[in-house]
Amino acid sequence: MIHFVLGGARSGKSKFAEHQVLEMTTRQNKQAVYIATATAIDVEMGCRIKQHKNDRAAWGDSWQLIECPLALAEKLTDLDSNNVYLLDCLTLWLNNQLYAVHGATNGEQGQHLQTEIDSLVVSLSSVNAEVIIVSNEIGLGVIPMGESTRLYVDYCGWLNQKVAGIADKVTLVTAGIPLTIKNVSG
Repeated sequence: MIHFVLGGARSGKSKFAEHQVLEMTTRQNKQAVYIATATAIDVEMGCRIKQHKNDRAAWGDSWQLIECPLALAEKLTDLDSNNVYLLDCLTLWLNNQLYAVHGATNGEQGQHLQTEIDSLVVSLSSVNAEVIIVSNEIGLGVIPMGESTRLYVDYCGWLNQKVAGIADKVTLVTAGIPLTIKNVSG
């Protein structure tokens, strides 16, 4: 089962997703595993990562951590059905992918992103575990002025569409309030 959780910055999406994982692990007597895609590229991001760790610690010390900033499709092939996974977050993973080819042309960057997105969706489609995936919904605002920023925003939208298409459940979190927008199982 894939549950896709979307929201804007500071919407409460990660907290909601963490709560969902903990409810499932308690109900099913499974292990909670956090798949982190963030990298501490600057002091501010390091503080955000630390805050997420502190938030998880408040839920208890039962979380396992897998750090996976790039090779996400490959990592998903190893998931154990005895765990419930929280993958946070896809837009940071996409940013890492874009940064990995930052010297390439926009066309080459786009091709790289498309290849990685397609690989990720194929891997997610064959996952035999419960996964809650967090991603930013960034397409609701103003169209960015810079070409590379528009490229990123476009691919974030396409990534979210593809993952939502294969997800069993999609929840949009706004102002801390979850709104189910897709629920195949119920």
